Amino acid sequence: MFRHASRIAAAVLGSAALVATAALPATAAGHHGPASHHQVRSAVVLGPIQYDSPGRDDHSNRSLNAEWVTVKNTGRWPVTIKGWTLSNKSGHTYHFGNVRLAGHSQVRVHTGIGRDNRFDLFQDRRNYFWDNSDTATLRNDHRRVVDSESWGRHGHGGGGHHGHWGGGHHGHWGGGHHGHWGGGHH
Repeated sequence: MFRHASRIAAAVLGSAALVATAALPATAAGHHGPASHHQVRSAVVLGPIQYDSPGRDDHSNRSLNAEWVTVKNTGRWPVTIKGWTLSNKSGHTYHFGNVRLAGHSQVRVHTGIGRDNRFDLFQDRRNYFWDNSDTATLRNDHRRVVDSESWGRHGHGGGGHHGHWGGGHHGHWGGGHHGHWGGGHH
């Protein structure tokens, strides 16, 4: 009987160890560094960024709209980003209205004034928003960081969304938006 009881105890302990081991990766998932514990895993991420408007910085609407950030839905299913925000490291924030991104689509958020459509949203600002050394932070409607990208002298190293990016853009957009921005600088 003692031999039978020790087999049961070994089986129970082995099962407990297996459960504890299986639980470890789930708790560690998503933690890539000290600051990432605030980041939420999401299909919606930042895409290409044009932080320095090409040509002269003459504060024209054309120049302001040549400064933009892409928000991409990398998932298969549509996502509504109403109440989400996009901010710079100075804390100035843009609030998304009733914007719906179809699966595998994207929208560009321009700095200047324009008419929103399914490919482009406009902050309706008269000043530049992104500095040559800055951080774009995307937060969901619960104020949790979903994605962030840095560039310039204090930005992180190679790859990612740094510098000037071109390329096409496709998105689905529903409803209007109301941008709320603080002062600007470039």
